[in-house]
Amino acid sequence: MSDSDDDVPQLSADTFLALQEFYQEQEEREKRLVSSADENATFDEDWQLSQFWYDDVTIESLVNVALKEVGPDAKIALISCPTLYNKIKQNMSDTGKVTLYEYDPRFAIYGSDFVPYDYKSPLDIPRDQASFYDLVIADPPFLSDECLTKTALTIKFLTSAKIMLCTGAVMENLAQRLLDLKKTPLKPQHKNNLANEFYCYSNFNVSNI
Repeated sequence: MSDSDDDVPQLSADTFLALQEFYQEQEEREKRLVSSADENATFDEDWQLSQFWYDDVTIESLVNVALKEVGPDAKIALISCPTLYNKIKQNMSDTGKVTLYEYDPRFAIYGSDFVPYDYKSPLDIPRDQASFYDLVIADPPFLSDECLTKTALTIKFLTSAKIMLCTGAVMENLAQRLLDLKKTPLKPQHKNNLANEFYCYSNFNVSNI
């Protein structure tokens, strides 16, 4: 053994065992979080990220419309609307797929169903997801032309099929120009009431809500 080997600190057997146990417990906690995420995970709104959660009636209505249109075996992408994830996931079949594209890293507990997403980099997403989804549901975080325009690029990349867009009434004309969407009878409501009037826009007929 060289002199340099003698200088390297060595962990005692007890310390090494304690360290192993710590990492094992940490790994088990992360696994439990992921496995229970679709049923038990709840998050507070982060207003600095312009997060405003839907109320329960809105979640039920949006999910019912989505699954009525594409069915539980479909592939559905959610862009910046994490409060829909749990309800859709619970109603999907084993062959269905739901993916959350979201800026907030807290939602990484959804494992492979989570894709980090920043609307400012609208095409910085996996290339193999091009035209992958049967339905995209999006709720851009800001009521601005820039935010909707960039989110629309992501939507067009992810699907050439069904689209649902939840945003303010003031964005109606731009939603029609960018994505050829029409206003539906659905009016999303939020747990913390917002002053802005919201609608759901789509490229398919929404009735009998």
